Amino acid sequence: MSDKKYQSFEEFYPFYLSQHGNGVCRSLHYLGSAIALFCLSLCVKHGELIYLLYGLLGGYGCAWIGHFFFEKNEPATFQYPWYSFLGDWRMLWDFLTGKLK
Repeated sequence: MSDKKYQSFEEFYPFYLSQHGNGVCRSLHYLGSAIALFCLSLCVKHGELIYLLYGLLGGYGCAWIGHFFFEKNEPATFQYPWYSFLGDWRMLWDFLTGKLK
């Protein structure tokens, strides 16, 4: 984990990507994000807030499995919760738009 205090998300993002070099870890992040979006859609459709909890559990569960078992590092969420949350969505966007392989 980094001891550096990041002043902006743009400064943080290269560090975030360095913590997600393992392909399985990244794939689990993408899966977790898809689960979170699906649960958010269920929450909107049914008006049941429990789906937000399911989305958080599914999203973070997949990501943390990727870190602990494949990347073998500590999730950035523990030190940088907001930047890490933004990093998940930016990494997914960059993957979907071809900026990341």
